[in-house]
Amino acid sequence: MKVKRKIIHIDEELCDGCGNCVPSCAEGSLQIVDGKAKVIADNLCDGLGACLGECPQGALQIVEREADEFDEEAVEVHLAKMAEEEADQVPAQAHGHGPAEIPCGCPSTQMKTFQPIHGNAPRATGGASALTHWPIQVHLVPPTAPFLKGADLLIAADCTPFAYPDFHEVLLKDRVLMVGCPKLDDAQAYIDKFTAIFSQAGVRSITTVMMEVPCCSGLSVIIRRALENAKANIPLEEVIISTRGSLLEDRKSS
Repeated sequence: MKVKRKIIHIDEELCDGCGNCVPSCAEGSLQIVDGKAKVIADNLCDGLGACLGECPQGALQIVEREADEFDEEAVEVHLAKMAEEEADQVPAQAHGHGPAEIPCGCPSTQMKTFQPIHGNAPRATGGASALTHWPIQVHLVPPTAPFLKGADLLIAADCTPFAYPDFHEVLLKDRVLMVGCPKLDDAQAYIDKFTAIFSQAGVRSITTVMMEVPCCSGLSVIIRRALENAKANIPLEEVIISTRGSLLEDRKSS
């Protein structure tokens, strides 16, 4: 049934098809079609506008018009179908058929939640994965991602899992992970992303994990600036890892 409601509108003259908006849509309603971003079905778009800030051309806006009602059940069916299509692409590549076409953007942007591995870890690792979702890169996780709701959030500099051998068991267990590099990535983009997350997601706690090297301390500045911008009072814990893989410091604040 059509109702008058808010929904995303895309100005095709401004859109250059970069695809930055696609991973920010938790419902999968945005796809790149013929070189332009499209809302593939009105009932898949909730009209909240999580994608707006991801467009470098300013091609996206919220308008109010007649549209099909937002349908959460249709979204679930759509996301499940996308996951199946992604799974089908892997065997094709493994058998030398070449890369399959990906109509909705890179598969690494498709959100998944799953149970951590207990007891059946690969023999090569000797441990178990505590990861519960995908994606994990800061740039790829939209503020509306369902796994962020009420999360105990672990924000890790991307060198830390390599340096600290007990990362999964000690730090990641029962937490939602986001990773990035405070030195090489865009610090302001990180501040904006975390400001949105801390404003919208109802995050319960934050733990940052940084290396002892000076350039990694920028992560602390980013998170504290985002908390200030969001006017959010969320308990914050900062963990420092040495370059030799030991836990050096664990600071808690609120």
